[in-house]
Amino acid sequence: MATTLSIRELSEHVDRLAPGHRLCAGCAAPMIVRLVLNAIDEPVVVVNATGCLEVSTTIYPYTSWRVPWMHNAFENAAATIAGIESMYRSLVRQGKLPERNVKFVAFGGDGGTYDIGLQALSGAMERGHQFLYICYDNEGYMNTGIQRSSATPLGANTTTSPVGKVSFGKAQPRKDLAAIAVAHDIPYVAQASPHRWKDLMQKVRKGVAANGPAFLNVLASCNRGWRQEPSETIETSRLAVETCYWPLFEVEHGDWKLNYVPRQKLPVEEWLKTQGRFKHLFTPENRHVIDEIQAEVDRRWEKLLRLAEEAPRSPRPTPASK
Repeated sequence: MATTLSIRELSEHVDRLAPGHRLCAGCAAPMIVRLVLNAIDEPVVVVNATGCLEVSTTIYPYTSWRVPWMHNAFENAAATIAGIESMYRSLVRQGKLPERNVKFVAFGGDGGTYDIGLQALSGAMERGHQFLYICYDNEGYMNTGIQRSSATPLGANTTTSPVGKVSFGKAQPRKDLAAIAVAHDIPYVAQASPHRWKDLMQKVRKGVAANGPAFLNVLASCNRGWRQEPSETIETSRLAVETCYWPLFEVEHGDWKLNYVPRQKLPVEEWLKTQGRFKHLFTPENRHVIDEIQAEVDRRWEKLLRLAEEAPRSPRPTPASK
């Protein structure tokens, strides 16, 4: 690709997501979309599942999208992008369109990806369509009132897992969607965070260059649902990675690779205490939930270390410098 990932060159790009959208101050979703689209030099077609990103960027009669863009129902973003990709390749084969190395990208929140859209995503990955699916994971149904999803962490206070005398919040740990994507034996799966922008953009480039389906899960904090200040988005994302709650890794053709190992792994409560949705866990009666969250983080992190060590081309990385 022509453009290097340097601040100087990227600053000269015309953003493919225009300003003026109605997403909340501090929302990570538009940051992620801008990084994604700036990483792709080729023509790109975008499909967007129903959610915060869709409703806030296309309030009639306006749109913030400067690329071909399609909105579809909550559940079928992956099916829609698969259909567009198939149509394009058919028209190229028939000589009705020139071949221009068009890239196909779908965006969906965790509600439209982990839950409602999982069947369409699984089907598109199994069929082998060439597209990149990006989940901006804000860990809940934020667009419709901050309800819990299967991406919501254990203990989180939401409108459908409320804290009270008989409840400490969500009673289940979050679903490991990246592992589900890997189980489809697709060419590329990765997890990223907006605070490490170059890592995110490099993963986007690998995803759109993959010869088949690619899946990228990106942590996307929501200041309304997470109960944090808009100015804390990047710091909260950083702490999610430094505590190993949200590890940065990629899986290329089944080969696991860790992209970052904290110099000092912080306790998960350092991340939890930045968010009001976990405030109730810091009371004596609920402190045990923090211990359970820490145990789950440790278990998944150790499993990831083993997977990366066992991968033939991906030795365990040396600790990263600050």
